[in-house]
Amino acid sequence: MNRRRRLPLSLRRRAVPWEGQRPTWREARPGVIAGALKRARARPSGNWFVVGASRALRGDGKLARTVAGQEVVVWRGPGGRLVGGPGACPHLGAPLADSPVRCGTLVCHWHGLALDGGPYAGWAPLPVHDDGVLVWVRLDEAGGEEPLDTPVVPRRPAQPGALDAVYTAVGVCEPEDVVANRLDPWHGAWFHPYSFVDLTVVDAPGDRAGAADDGLDALTVDVSFKVAGRLVVPVRAVFFAPEPRTVVMHITEGEGAGSVVETHATPLGADGAGRPRTAVIEAVVAASHRPGFAAARRIAPLLRPLLRATAGRLWRDDLAYAERRWQLRSTGRFPG
Repeated sequence: MNRRRRLPLSLRRRAVPWEGQRPTWREARPGVIAGALKRARARPSGNWFVVGASRALRGDGKLARTVAGQEVVVWRGPGGRLVGGPGACPHLGAPLADSPVRCGTLVCHWHGLALDGGPYAGWAPLPVHDDGVLVWVRLDEAGGEEPLDTPVVPRRPAQPGALDAVYTAVGVCEPEDVVANRLDPWHGAWFHPYSFVDLTVVDAPGDRAGAADDGLDALTVDVSFKVAGRLVVPVRAVFFAPEPRTVVMHITEGEGAGSVVETHATPLGADGAGRPRTAVIEAVVAASHRPGFAAARRIAPLLRPLLRATAGRLWRDDLAYAERRWQLRSTGRFPG
């Protein structure tokens, strides 16, 4: 790949139709994907789960979500400090997700019980963390691991020079099905031809059973993002799972080198039919050394919806992949 390309765009000279591209099913060996997933699941999370975007907590905003079957609510308490805890009022169980925040105090909309984030009336806070892009909650009983003081946050471009956007979707599957999808980059140009072309996995871990570090367990991909017609943006990207519910894509060469896409899978709990539900919370943290990127950051409120729309289109397909994988696993029909 040309590391010194002056313009980010390239013109595909030998474009082939979708059905004419090279099949990737032989390279996408089930054992390689399963091995990478197994090693990801063995890495520590410290019982931390992503709840949502940090930006949601501006002013009197709050985040409320069921995580691993437990209702949680997070907001900024007095002085702007991050606080959070159970999402059920200790008085009569009112859903605090529906209660407003007033000047750092969460006020139950049933009877007015006021919570400032400290222990009160049987309500006890939970460990929470804001990494600048995402908010996490630690649930030790649900995680079942040795707790960590802070979550395993992937390496990102330095703030405030980056542009971030967060997309959320929910599917009927388990976190491992979302992670397995991201550890299968071979499907990209076949399953998402509207976004990706000329995809080649240039380096992948073998079918190893032992633990592996970043250098051994990363998937390196050369791919071009479609712009219009034969215009594309070629990049090199590296995929790695730093903990059981996260897969990170680092762009290492090409336009946006240093940018990351973090895919976090948060288990929610069962639906009315007893099926597992998982939230995909994806953070795009974009960076560029081009002079025009500073101007792009200034119109970030206009760009974030576009970034979320792009992620949404991909995840409509990828959640179908994850849901199908869970359906096959849950009925004993998954290949291998």
